[in-house]
Amino acid sequence: MSAPLGLASFHGVIKHDLKVAMRCKSEVLTSLSFFVIVVSLIPLGVGAERDILRQIAPGILWIAALLATLISLNRLFERDYLDGTLEQLLLSPAPLGVLILGKVVAYWLLTGLPLTLLAPFLALQFDLPPSSLYALTASLLLGTPVLSLLGAIGASLTLGLRSNSVLLTLLILPLYVPVLIFGTAAVDVATGGARTGANISLLGAMLVLAAFFAPWATAAALKIALE
Repeated sequence: MSAPLGLASFHGVIKHDLKVAMRCKSEVLTSLSFFVIVVSLIPLGVGAERDILRQIAPGILWIAALLATLISLNRLFERDYLDGTLEQLLLSPAPLGVLILGKVVAYWLLTGLPLTLLAPFLALQFDLPPSSLYALTASLLLGTPVLSLLGAIGASLTLGLRSNSVLLTLLILPLYVPVLIFGTAAVDVATGGARTGANISLLGAMLVLAAFFAPWATAAALKIALE
């Protein structure tokens, strides 16, 4: 198998998924709207006490990003499963893991990246200092791809099942907890004036491991689901 074939297939999957998503923009905007609404409502409910807002900001922002990612995971493979595209991917000469990685990258570009770009502006409602905004952006930039990669495993395991949303949530939430802990801790530490290098490094290590193992685990689960 030549490397150019795998790379071309990887880019082709990303372009295809982005084009399909642009035809159904409402699905893309659902998770973003959820993220914006949840983060914006909290300061209104809690009040204008700056100390309280700064204390709860890291957890609120990260939990909202996690849930926004979770509610959109069903669409990662569902459309391709219904129209037969997944079967075509299985028959492709390119490695299935590479194709799955392309789909996850496209999914992250539509969900995780917009959340990461929006988060610093929404965080201004919590009166976070600039150092915390930088830490928030860095943690989400590393953490949201991990959420997408781990979510792909859960989405493949529950593909075609009834009430798969509930089962997907039960499967994926335990895997999301470490990402949530280190992502929130990075912002907390920055708010306290300390360095965030340790937590950011841990998120980076998790991203490397997830990028290496998750596509192949997802590919194996998809093969089982389509048998």
